[in-house]
Amino acid sequence: MARLSWDEYFMNITKLVAERSTCLRNRVGAIIVRDKHILATGYNGAPQGLRHCEETGCLRAELNIPSGERHELCRGIHAEQNAIIQAAAFGMSIAGGTIYSTHHPCVVCSKMIINAGIKRIVIEDDYPDQLAPSMLKEARVTVDRISSMTNTE
Repeated sequence: MARLSWDEYFMNITKLVAERSTCLRNRVGAIIVRDKHILATGYNGAPQGLRHCEETGCLRAELNIPSGERHELCRGIHAEQNAIIQAAAFGMSIAGGTIYSTHHPCVVCSKMIINAGIKRIVIEDDYPDQLAPSMLKEARVTVDRISSMTNTE
């Protein structure tokens, strides 16, 4: 049996984190790793103490807002944002780290990733946001897709 690469290992954990999501439209997970250690995790859902979309319904669905647009019209916080917030809440520097996300980050998450000093993103799926990839490229943040990777340690 072949041993998982580090990227495969961390992406498997990221997919497990996504199972905690309370979003009705898309379950997303994210973890932040540095030096092969998990520093923070996040999934998409309502802020702490607030009712989840499972209880309130999906505002974005009610307003027919397509995925990738009008991020401010949502009760939820994205997985990448939650992971960055968790690291800040516990006083952990994530600069120089890698964020694993089940989906490509949106432009809002991408700006946070850039300013947090994260240098690499590993994704499995796309997200319909045209601006995010160009901003990440300009900031020299590497984006790798796990499906195209091989077992390299």
